[in-house]
Amino acid sequence: MSTIKYIGRTNDFKGKTLWEILGNLKNHGVGRTVIRQMFQRYPEPSYMKIVKVEAMPNPTEGDRKVKVWVEKTFRGRTLPNLVEIYGTSYKTDYQLIPKSEVANVCRPCNAPEIKILPQHIEFPPLFREFITKETGQQNPQLKLKVNKSSNKLVRVAKEGETPTMEVTMSLGKPAGPTLYKHL
Repeated sequence: MSTIKYIGRTNDFKGKTLWEILGNLKNHGVGRTVIRQMFQRYPEPSYMKIVKVEAMPNPTEGDRKVKVWVEKTFRGRTLPNLVEIYGTSYKTDYQLIPKSEVANVCRPCNAPEIKILPQHIEFPPLFREFITKETGQQNPQLKLKVNKSSNKLVRVAKEGETPTMEVTMSLGKPAGPTLYKHL
């Protein structure tokens, strides 16, 4: 009896590509709702309503991509602008929601609140020691920068605003506290 041995990367995708789904629908699925299985791990609803579809020329690699503009709702928050899906349209992770189930999937919910981070945080310990040696500053602070994205649920505090989250440079609670009791 021979055993099958898979070689290569594995993935957790469950579904079809956007091309497979939209190519079989009337009007290429405009007005229909699709989900990405990967986003179903969140308790808040995440779905996309198709607004416009544009087929791309046949590629040489074999994977057929399609440009799709959607009204995206991610974790209960509907994004203000249309989102273009092109780079991920080849992934076999999309599922079409039947018209009878759209009301269940697109249910209103309380979107998670946006966490506010402080403007400055402390440097990592070794880097802080180097800066203290060179400049003489006792408690140097690092200006915090967060990349902007419509999917992110965090932002940096504005002037005079109180942060809701504290960021510290620590290793947290160790798994074996007895190893560190003499440090």
